Amino acid sequence: MKEIFDQLSADCSKMITKRYSTSFSLGIYFLSQKLRRPIYAIYGFVRLADEIVDSFHEHDKVFLLDKFKRDCFEAIEDGISLNPVLHSFQQVVNQYQIDKELITLFLDSMEMDLKQETYTPEKYDRYILGSAQVVGLMCLQVFTEGDKTEYDKLKDSAMKLGSAFQKVNFLRDVNADFYTLNRTYFPNVNLESFSNIEKKLIENEIETEFQEALVGIRQLPASSGSGVYLAYVYYKQLFNKIKRSTAEKVMSQRVRISNTHKIGLMCDSLIRYKTNTI
Repeated sequence: MKEIFDQLSADCSKMITKRYSTSFSLGIYFLSQKLRRPIYAIYGFVRLADEIVDSFHEHDKVFLLDKFKRDCFEAIEDGISLNPVLHSFQQVVNQYQIDKELITLFLDSMEMDLKQETYTPEKYDRYILGSAQVVGLMCLQVFTEGDKTEYDKLKDSAMKLGSAFQKVNFLRDVNADFYTLNRTYFPNVNLESFSNIEKKLIENEIETEFQEALVGIRQLPASSGSGVYLAYVYYKQLFNKIKRSTAEKVMSQRVRISNTHKIGLMCDSLIRYKTNTI
């Protein structure tokens, strides 16, 4: 029965999310149950594409990403894929009428990671749009369940949240990106002499985006608000820890939040959300 394969595909996306991200897994757990499966599917899709460009160094990554892209759009068109991650993703795309342009922009940003890009401000903005902001919009399409008025009202905040998350990731992973993958995302920044002044300028930008994102989180439906707020709290705490670190430190080691600390943040954030004190 096809229902078995549908469930298996959903389980694969869920497993990928749990294996790769404690923060997002806990955030998804606090969404309404009806929203968890589609958000797992979106994360599984995004994570698989990211793995192609970040991890499969011994393989032809250009070929693999191109095949993944073709398979993705064929799955959406056909309503099925033998790739479980793409199968669960196409179900969400078709059910929630996610704009295919968002998917194209995301995959285009993954292609940028296959090249040794020198990131101008324009390319940086384009990469942030494709790699992060459109993912926030895919999730928002699920959260608003087809209500275009709500979607349009919250669209800017969702994009700001995705952008803030991605830029925090850049600072967290700057060591591995620069020394292992030979990537420099921040425009007009020489990471060989990364300074506290440059770090502060980037942090000011992220801080503003977090503030603008919180405005939208407060307006999300109850079915999604607590889970999104929890992810926001995790990333904000990580960001605060990065801010307390020197540029030299973030270039030498990956800043982390322990799982024990995340549990404490979870309890605090849920209380704040339920008492409307966020």
